[in-house]
Amino acid sequence: MASRIVVIPTRRAHSNHAEVARSIGIDIIAGRYAEGTRLPGDTELTSMFGVSRPVLRESVKTLVAKGLLTTKARVGTVVRERVAWNMFDADVLAWHLDAGIDKRFLDDLAEIRLAVEPRAAALAAMQRSEGDIAELRRAMDRMRKEASDSADFADADLALHVGVARASGNLFMRSIGHVIEAALRASFLLSAPVEPEDRETVLLWHQKIVDAIAAGDTESAFQAMVFVIHNGMSRHEGTVIEAAMAADSGDPS
Repeated sequence: MASRIVVIPTRRAHSNHAEVARSIGIDIIAGRYAEGTRLPGDTELTSMFGVSRPVLRESVKTLVAKGLLTTKARVGTVVRERVAWNMFDADVLAWHLDAGIDKRFLDDLAEIRLAVEPRAAALAAMQRSEGDIAELRRAMDRMRKEASDSADFADADLALHVGVARASGNLFMRSIGHVIEAALRASFLLSAPVEPEDRETVLLWHQKIVDAIAAGDTESAFQAMVFVIHNGMSRHEGTVIEAAMAADSGDPS
């Protein structure tokens, strides 16, 4: 049976060593280099990527720092077990989207968001400043102005969620911005709320988050965030199922 995977391409890296790290990272995440596998030697990899040894070594250092590789004397460079990977790292999350994500990955993203974002919204209702409220309202205004399938709408949506985390006053909650970004990006690209009813639902409940935070209503802020995350899950779930059915049937569309 075909793999039930949806690929979401990300922006390319800007430097040689970052692009090599990205390519190897995607291969590791996609399983082309399995856990415990030793990577090819420097000579083969430099030839494969057309780069110098210093560039390759910088790439390997990047992947070691992100938990994907380890270097061992007299053994070489080895792929680490998945549990060692830094899943909060922006690049590691982006490479998962490049390698292809399935329902399990999307569910995992949603679960970590449900564990953090509703509480962040409740804290924001207690801790927010006037500047925080103004920032959330600006993001909301941008969402209303932009087309639902535009990059500007997605950017405004992300700005609102990151703004909630910032308004919470909790440094750890602010640090999950990359997780929120990956989840929203995947959800947006899989199924942007283009239908009028979907758009109105998205706007209504994001507005409820902002209003509750502005009013200092912790419970309403918490529940509105829970609804927004679940609503996003329900929209993209059908897309993943459709992709899986197409893969099983051999339909390339």
